[in-house]
Amino acid sequence: MPTHKSYQSYLVQSLEDPAEAAAYLDAVLEDGDFEHILLALKHVAEARRWVVKPSGQLNDSWDTCYRLIDKGEVPGFPLIANLLNSLGLKLSVTVQGKQAA
Repeated sequence: MPTHKSYQSYLVQSLEDPAEAAAYLDAVLEDGDFEHILLALKHVAEARRWVVKPSGQLNDSWDTCYRLIDKGEVPGFPLIANLLNSLGLKLSVTVQGKQAA
């Protein structure tokens, strides 16, 4: 019996924590590669799926967004915002680097 987990299972388990999920998405967003951002959203959605509906019934916009990401397609901003909101997360904007006020 192996004593280690796969990276995927470790990642999904760690992303169940909302603070970990937010830090993970923040780091990937900072990187700026859109394909990586979509993959990170998919990982967070997989890990935090239980947050959406504990009964297992997902709302239509969440399901649509997740399916688009799973297929490698780009969901619109409203769907991404809805997905994050459903997962207990939110988008925010900060000043890039050191900029004068």
